[in-house]
Amino acid sequence: MQIRKVETILTCPGRNYLIVKITTEDGIIGYGDATLNGREMAVKAALEEHLAKYLIGLDAGRITDIWELVYRGTYWRGGPVLMTALAGIDMALWDIKGKRYQIPVYQMLGGKCRDRLRAYYHVHGHTREALAERIRQRMADGCTCFRYSFDTKDSRKEDQYFNQPHQDISLGKRIEVTEENIKMPEVWDTGEYCRDLIAVTAYLRDTFGSKIDLIHDSHERFTPIQAAAAAKRLEPYHLMFLEDPVEPVYTEGLELIRHHSVTPIGMGELYNSIKDCLIPIEKHLIDYLRIDISHYGGITPSWKTAVMAEQHAVRIAFHGPSDISPLAHAALAHVDFAIPNFGIQEWVDYNEELNRIFHTDLHYADGYITLGDRPGLGVEVDEEAAKEYAYQSKFLPVLRDREGAVHNW
Repeated sequence: MQIRKVETILTCPGRNYLIVKITTEDGIIGYGDATLNGREMAVKAALEEHLAKYLIGLDAGRITDIWELVYRGTYWRGGPVLMTALAGIDMALWDIKGKRYQIPVYQMLGGKCRDRLRAYYHVHGHTREALAERIRQRMADGCTCFRYSFDTKDSRKEDQYFNQPHQDISLGKRIEVTEENIKMPEVWDTGEYCRDLIAVTAYLRDTFGSKIDLIHDSHERFTPIQAAAAAKRLEPYHLMFLEDPVEPVYTEGLELIRHHSVTPIGMGELYNSIKDCLIPIEKHLIDYLRIDISHYGGITPSWKTAVMAEQHAVRIAFHGPSDISPLAHAALAHVDFAIPNFGIQEWVDYNEELNRIFHTDLHYADGYITLGDRPGLGVEVDEEAAKEYAYQSKFLPVLRDREGAVHNW
């Protein structure tokens, strides 16, 4: 089962997605996701100009050995570009092995631990009333957990709002911006946002009571002391977790939050390797691990990390936004089903264009995700349809504070 060819497919059905396609000498094809939002071309070059050369002629069944070869063989290990490229390779190899033995990936990880996965949706509202109405719309679909975001009115300037980029894509607004927009960043004020966060959360809890669970993503906007204060003030509203309160580099900041609050913490979408999350897990500084399977090196390290997290009572809540493809959503679902410490899964709607390209074995209904038993990842890729959606140069947004300094968005 030697690797004969490694190719990339770059497509843009609404957003840019980079697919890794690996073909073996006996004709088995495996697909993986190597999408790094806003830096797709960097990953594509890493795969085509460097990593593919390692793979030709290797036994596709030696997944762990190939993972170690690519990871260690670069010498300058890690980082989002190389780990995303490695994730695409890793997923494709698991897909090949499942197809070779005609079993789904979750069976190779020990089989299902559950029948379905609880999911949460993103909801956004320009006002708290609009946000509540958006939640009601999603509740009608059976969803009972929501990751909420909102826009904050500037108390100092009329008609000025601090707008949160969000993934409630059913509202029609995308996160990405054009090259021109990068040079016209929006203004941000964390103090105003923090005060509004407490007020909006109180409003949602008063409106819906305990009927729903709430998650808020602060997107690393807080300093450690700001995060500790916010987490403390959020305690009465019983969040499922406060997501990414500080940047990953502030591990000691997580200790500060922990010492001042019992609000559960979710971290991890910017982690690239087990080294990033080792201390937070072992010191019980987080409750939910939010690693992104497409930026963490794929299925192999994600499953290993989930096993380690289980020993420290940390649940898995994989990052599952719209900027990773259905291939990645399938990969993370296979791991979710196979681990005892699954927590909850982030979920987004697929548009019609995506459904033309990716035919998955995942199904969402009434707040839960189910997964069929197709071999491998269970995703069929229509490569001809993918060609119809040409790559579009897009970028992630930039925020600046009132004084003009760059701020985390």
